[in-house]
Amino acid sequence: MEGADTTVWVSESFVSVQGEGKLTGTPSLFIRLSGCNLRCHFCDTPYASWEPVGEQVSIARLLATLDDHPRVRHAVLTGGEPMLAKNFDALVRACHARGLHVTIETAGTVWPASLAVAAELWSISPKLASSAPPAASGWRERHEAARVADTVLKKMLAAPGDHQLKFVAGSEADLREIDAWVERLEARPEDVLVMPEGISVEALNAVSRWLVPAVIERGWRYADRLHIRLFGHTPGT
Repeated sequence: MEGADTTVWVSESFVSVQGEGKLTGTPSLFIRLSGCNLRCHFCDTPYASWEPVGEQVSIARLLATLDDHPRVRHAVLTGGEPMLAKNFDALVRACHARGLHVTIETAGTVWPASLAVAAELWSISPKLASSAPPAASGWRERHEAARVADTVLKKMLAAPGDHQLKFVAGSEADLREIDAWVERLEARPEDVLVMPEGISVEALNAVSRWLVPAVIERGWRYADRLHIRLFGHTPGT
């Protein structure tokens, strides 16, 4: 298998059901790569971003997990920001060699010149202004400078495969920014998904009360966070 001796820096890998987006409920192998160029204040995986941890794991070992789950045919490559990962191309190719449907979860801010990858689903999560980290963190200016990359977003939206623009909304002001971004990218309404900000069922419910009517009005999709409802805010789920 291509990439058998190649490693990637992984913070966690596990089999679960997809909790977000168009493929919600789909059994999948999740491979969370460590490292990110953004520092969203609401980041729910700080161990892959704010305080990146992990180990170098061979691609062959990662995919061998599926030997115990032969009916799982989907792989979700996430982070952090997986597009920054060394040997990411090899990981994608190895997933395809095994016949897996590949979802790439990305903030849509980077596309290295050497990168040549394909995905069945591009799950793109542009970060709104409200994602900015506290000024005291020392990351606010870097985060703000990096979070908007329309050239990269348009390249991803033009790439072969299905697409979803998956925004996180915590206030009605966020909706106005999403409106502008969707118009600027000329995105299809059916590809626009909006999730409530929150890492508890109570927080999700509070936002969803006003978010669901707003999504219906715009012809977008409401995207819940199934894994929070099933497992709580827990790594490995």
